[in-house]
Amino acid sequence: MARQNRRLSRDARYGKTASYAKYGGGPDPLAPPVDLSEALDAIGEDVMGGTSPERAIREFLRRGGETQRGLDDLMRRVAERRRELTSRNNLDGTLQQVQQLLDEAVLSERGELARNVDLDDGDRALAEMQLDSLPPSPAAAVQELNGYDWTSPQARQKYEQIKDLLGREVLDQRFAGMKQALEDATDEDRAAVSEMMRDLNQLLEDHRAGTDTPEQFDAFMAQHGQYFPSNPANVEELLDDLAARAAAAQRMRNSMTQEQRDELDALAQQAFGSPDLMSQLGQLDDTLRSLRPGEDWGGAERMDGEQGLGLGDGTGVFQDIADLDALADQLAQSGPGSDLADLDLDALQRQLGEQAGVDARTLQRLEQALRNSGAVQRGADGQLRLTPKAMRQLGKSLLKDVAERMSGRQGARDLRRSGASGEPSGATRPWAFGDTEPWDLPRSITNALVRTATDGRDGAGVRLTIDDVEVQETEARTQACVALLVDTSFSMAMEDRWVPMKRTALALHTLVSTRFRGDDLQLIAFGREAEVMDIEQLVGLDAQWDKGTNLHHALLLANRHFRKHPTAQPVLLIVTDGEPTSHLEPNGQVWFGYPPDPVTIALSVRELENAGRLGAQTTFFRLGDDPGLARFIDAMARRVVGSVVAPENDDLGVAVVGSYLGARQGGTPLFGGWGRDEWGG
Repeated sequence: MARQNRRLSRDARYGKTASYAKYGGGPDPLAPPVDLSEALDAIGEDVMGGTSPERAIREFLRRGGETQRGLDDLMRRVAERRRELTSRNNLDGTLQQVQQLLDEAVLSERGELARNVDLDDGDRALAEMQLDSLPPSPAAAVQELNGYDWTSPQARQKYEQIKDLLGREVLDQRFAGMKQALEDATDEDRAAVSEMMRDLNQLLEDHRAGTDTPEQFDAFMAQHGQYFPSNPANVEELLDDLAARAAAAQRMRNSMTQEQRDELDALAQQAFGSPDLMSQLGQLDDTLRSLRPGEDWGGAERMDGEQGLGLGDGTGVFQDIADLDALADQLAQSGPGSDLADLDLDALQRQLGEQAGVDARTLQRLEQALRNSGAVQRGADGQLRLTPKAMRQLGKSLLKDVAERMSGRQGARDLRRSGASGEPSGATRPWAFGDTEPWDLPRSITNALVRTATDGRDGAGVRLTIDDVEVQETEARTQACVALLVDTSFSMAMEDRWVPMKRTALALHTLVSTRFRGDDLQLIAFGREAEVMDIEQLVGLDAQWDKGTNLHHALLLANRHFRKHPTAQPVLLIVTDGEPTSHLEPNGQVWFGYPPDPVTIALSVRELENAGRLGAQTTFFRLGDDPGLARFIDAMARRVVGSVVAPENDDLGVAVVGSYLGARQGGTPLFGGWGRDEWGG
């Protein structure tokens, strides 16, 4: 209590006040932050495969993740729910109830005629003849019995229940819940419903003429509001509710056979024993059609199940079907201007349950978080692209995957520790899980002081959290100058090697930029001609369908890179799935020829030997199992005492990163005996 008093005193001193109110819906302020890591990884994979970032976001939301259901799952459940409603039910419910009550009334009357010894024999015979001659149509039979003099009180009661049932059913079609509300209703209750119908028709007619007033609506709701549990705020909301249900009732009618419609029309005229109700409902329907022509008044469904639906319940089912159709359109997100924020969560939860609402709300939060996270940005050409922030996130994920794969190889070393045991570089960085470098105490304590001051805590002291900790960066004793040459010819895309190539480049780029910042990595893409690319350009590169593998040009660019760093250890990494088929002419033009021309081969070999004379440690990563390619690359590697690795597509990243780490530590491989042929070194 004393501590609470001190806090209240401090809040009062700084002018702070607290107020409390009921939570009014919307985003849950206590919900944990959305985890974007899985989404960003999946989106990055799609983008590397040539998908636009916008489409990649939508595809992830559609598919979902390992723990998050996607839009496709919700759409499947919507379709299953709709199929269940149409396959389980039929539209004979009211006719079946009428027939049952009629049979019970006739049976009870026949029993009374047989038992009643005081009844005149002529009257008995006339009554039995009238019952025997009843038509098979329930509507016609009910009509014929309208003037019948019942001898059985129970039979009379059953017959009156038919009229009461019909009145409640036709009202329940337009006003949900009326069937239950008017059960065992008195004449006063029915009179109140008739008065409500007259006042409602007058209100809507005045609204159609533009002469209604808010006061008129308020007076109507004050008197008849119990019939409208949705509690509309104005005439427009009242119209929306009434028209939606009336349109569903019309779709139900459209779905019936002509015989069913004729029977129900004839029966409805006897609802509550008076045709006045149907006249009032007919006027209401006409007004609703004119004021809400956009409702679906012409639709129909095939309902061939075993469970009979009454008029009111059937109308509710058709409203459910309309809800499900609208939800399917919203979940498809296929129309222009589609926005997940427009998803009707109340309808989704009403139709599929609370968990579906939770899943959809999570997807909405996920989409908003993705768009607010800075993962994508619109370039000068108007196209969305992954931002450097997203690239770093994706690179870390890929590098983590490579590290886990490498740790499982025989003789592998810990990726996080490789090359980290040199002298302190003077730089620091935030601590990350797995770091073994010494803490930089001055930086860590300074971070804690700044954070505490920013938080504005009074007298709380300085508490060090894990987010405050920074570690001393170290640099390897030997700096490396690295050239990663990646084949971008059409065969790489055709053989599904395009995405593994990009994953490999991004993982290596992330490793160098975060763990070996003193090294200089250059990415060189070579197809018909070669080009130096930054990582964003390479990751966003669409599949190239031009023929040509210009290793000669790529090696020229790599050697230029090596010459710019004469004191660094050159490391040459070449990823390819084909022999050289093009080269650069002295005039700068590209020459292409297939099968490989001897001149192309000679120029490529000469430039590779130049890299060897510069001291480059060379590794070829041969993709595919073409024997001719294997012989060619083996011969190339022997000329520069290099190595050859023949990884599967999924292991390409492990092979390249492992070779890089081994080369910069004196050529020691980070894995032994795994898909690797070596000559020297």
